[in-house]
Amino acid sequence: MTTNRKWEKEKKAVKAVQIAFDVGDEVNRQIRLEALEQGINPPDRIRQILGLPVNSKPVRPRLSISLSDDDFVILASKFGVTLDDRLKIRQLAAETLIAHLDADESE
Repeated sequence: MTTNRKWEKEKKAVKAVQIAFDVGDEVNRQIRLEALEQGINPPDRIRQILGLPVNSKPVRPRLSISLSDDDFVILASKFGVTLDDRLKIRQLAAETLIAHLDADESE
């Protein structure tokens, strides 16, 4: 991709406006469930409902969380690793999530 084409895409992205909808808990929950059932993210489900184009490029399924420095301190202590080994903390956190689901399924 040429630099000019890439820059044009960046300019379009900068012009995009994020809109938050305050539609109540039940509508929010239902849209999230529909998105989950369709294997898409909630913003794409909203775009479908509104008749807007949806990026057909598949999204890598992942969970995300924002961690503060204090959160890393807590997790490092919990997992018994050094605070500066954030990659190991991330790996052990992912393993904890997987183990949580495995435990739920065995009950």
